[in-house]
Amino acid sequence: MASAAEQLAANLNLGVLSKATELKQRIWFTLGALIVYRLGTYIPVPGVDASVMAQMLHQNGGGILGMFDMFSGGALGRMTVFALNIMPYISASIIIQLMTAAMPSLEALKKEGQQGQIKINQYTRYLTVAIALVQSYGISLGLESMHGAAGQAVVHPGMGFLFTAVVTLTGGTMFLMWVGEQITARGVGNGTSLIIMAGIVANLPSAMASLLELGHTGALSTVFIIGFFFLAIAVIGFIVFMERAYRRVPVQYPKRQVGNRMFGGDSTHMPLKINTSGVIPPIFASSILLIPATVAGFSGGAAGAGWLQYISATLAPGSILYMVVYAAMILFFSFFYTAVVFNPQETADNLKKYGGFVPGIRPGTATADYFDFVLTRLTVVGGIYLVAVCLLPQILITDYGLPFYFGGTSILIVVSVMMDTVTQIQSHLLAHQYEGLIRKSRAKARR
Repeated sequence: MASAAEQLAANLNLGVLSKATELKQRIWFTLGALIVYRLGTYIPVPGVDASVMAQMLHQNGGGILGMFDMFSGGALGRMTVFALNIMPYISASIIIQLMTAAMPSLEALKKEGQQGQIKINQYTRYLTVAIALVQSYGISLGLESMHGAAGQAVVHPGMGFLFTAVVTLTGGTMFLMWVGEQITARGVGNGTSLIIMAGIVANLPSAMASLLELGHTGALSTVFIIGFFFLAIAVIGFIVFMERAYRRVPVQYPKRQVGNRMFGGDSTHMPLKINTSGVIPPIFASSILLIPATVAGFSGGAAGAGWLQYISATLAPGSILYMVVYAAMILFFSFFYTAVVFNPQETADNLKKYGGFVPGIRPGTATADYFDFVLTRLTVVGGIYLVAVCLLPQILITDYGLPFYFGGTSILIVVSVMMDTVTQIQSHLLAHQYEGLIRKSRAKARR
């Protein structure tokens, strides 16, 4: 028995070691691509005075620009070639996903399998270019009108600058989109998510330094800072628990006879995530709520902007009304996006097509209604979980002046991406172990 156990362990180690080179290459490729991304966040757009842009962002950092600068790892504040980051691609992906649920032609493409997915990906790239062009043109026009204490943001405004800035910013976004696809195909994890996470994590050291500086100056007590770190660990653990939580819906496949052989009769389950919508609801809610503050900050004391200033002051982050509207929008987008990504009728039809059924539920419409009932209850729990995770850091930011990077959205993104990446690494290792065992058994069979 001991020799058999040792032999099995040797086989597992052989499988891991023989394929560890491939996994190492994937990890090194991912790290190299992220380093290239971080280097690009320091290459400035030609003709822009970065100090003026940094000053304007500091004045309006509480708006949507501050959130986008957090996602871009400070590239927007420095106005570099990656200032738009990968956000146009994410916006395009969400729009195409929404259109797929609304347009029968795109829905038919989705059902065509790999070929249909290739066409949908191509449409997503085209839409990414269009969104990047519009956003880069808007940013370029805004830069020409910016003036700070150090002077004008654009050294030589005009058509030459507009053309250069639009091409540079759009090209940077398309390059990041390509890098993200390469990471997904040749690296470890989802490339787009890793790029966003890298931008957030890159600014965490400065945020930590700001937090410790608040403790050094006496603005925050040492007990509070220690308590904050313990609270952060507890919140991260809670996020991990909720993101891994599933409702297992039992599924039964009946037995069927083909010739002289009997097939089927299997019992399995369909996992339904509690948080099906992911981090999309907080991002949508934050973006919409921060738009009035951003526009009001850039309008200054312009005539006719009084109503905008009033809305911005009423929905100021940290106010009771802001918290209530923020929570309500997170719940709304949780239900809305869950309805987009999960179609109960389509799932029930596919289950019926392959002979599966939920025990005690009739196939077809009754199964679809059951899925809708279960998913609605799960979404309520998932929406409350997102509200709790997002409002708690917002309260700490408002009442104690914690840095913006400790917001709930950033924590959700970092933890979710890290979990997905670790899961993929474990899948690679498990596959390598199985391959080692199969190769060893084949070698014994040849003998």
